[in-house]
Order: sequence, then C-alpha cells, then structure tokens
Amino acid sequence: MSKIKAEIIKYSRKLNSTKLSALRSGNISVRYKNGFLITPSGKKYSSLKNKDIVFVSLEGRFDKEKGIPSSEWKFHQDIYKNKSDAKAIVHAHSTCATAVSTHKRGIPSFHYMVAMAGGHDIKCAKYATFGTRELSKNILKALKGRKACLISNHGQIAFEESLSKAFELAEEVENISLQYITSLKLGKPKILSINEMKKVLSKAKNYKRG
Repeated sequence: MSKIKAEIIKYSRKLNSTKLSALRSGNISVRYKNGFLITPSGKKYSSLKNKDIVFVSLEGRFDKEKGIPSSEWKFHQDIYKNKSDAKAIVHAHSTCATAVSTHKRGIPSFHYMVAMAGGHDIKCAKYATFGTRELSKNILKALKGRKACLISNHGQIAFEESLSKAFELAEEVENISLQYITSLKLGKPKILSINEMKKVLSKAKNYKRG
C-alpha cells in the first residue's frame, strides 16, 4: 500500500508541476483491494505524506479519523464500480480542457488523436455541483465507451489501467483541447468522418505507450 500511496503523491505533485491543476485543485485515485486510495480533501499536494492518502471502500465507507477523502470521491467510486478496466483516475482543472468545457461542448474528431480517449470524440458531461451523485451520473454517461471526458464548467477526467497511463491521457486531453481552441481561431475545423475514426480506433488498440 505504501508504494501506491507514494505513487499517488508523486503524480499529485505532477498536477502542479505540469500545470494540469493548480494548488489543491483536482484529485487522483488508484484502485486498491475492495476500494480505492485517493488524495485527501483540502491539502496542498506539496505537503502530502503517505498517511494523508485515504482509503475508501467501493461501498463508500472510510475512517474519518484517518482522514477525509477528496470532496469528489463519489465519482471515483462510481467509475470504479462501473468500469472494470479503470485502475487509476486523474481529475484535473487543466486550463484548456476547462475552457472548452465552459462552452458546454465536447471535442469533435478534428484530429485523429481524439481517439486516445477511446471514441470518435470527447464528450462533455453536463454540469452538476461537485461531489454530488448527479455529477457522477453525468460523468458516467459522458464516459460511455470512453476513458476520458470533459466536465462542464469544471475540468476533465481520465482513467486507465495504471496511474502513469491515466496521467498521460489527462495530458493528452489537455493538449488536444489546446489544439482545438487554436483551430477555432482560424475558423471551423474540418472534422474527420466516423469511418475514418473507426480506422483510427482500430489502430489505436495496438498503440503502445512506453
């Protein structure tokens, strides 16, 4: 468990150093036994210690005396309960992904790398107050057939088979968001067809990330 906690702290600090999320914003978790380990509520990542990482069961139970999990632990719980392939989750308030989300719009297939999120586009979950079951429901809907989505007026979320891959996917979503914003400045971008994206998705299954 200590190694997993140390990894969570490492990538939590990377949220700050890579500017995916500032100060205390965002959260990270890793599936563990019959639940998951998650960053705590309200603490700066720079000050995190192993004892600060909180275990939450898939039933939503945690020991308050050992710490309070991120206020958004419910959508982590619901993703783990509904996505068996989710082994780690990164939620970030990254600048470009958040900017796109404030327009309540997802990201279409203007670039083939959109497929890295698992579908022919990146959906944007409807807005709901943070930490609520309503938000979890909206996120799960946007994640149908996908491993990442935007969250309206909020940010982005990505999951993968490992924390390193989940973090890389979150970085990819942020980069795609920046490219999309830039392309819109030049006008309406050309969108790749569904048939083309099907070809890309087929190739993406064998795309290896070292």
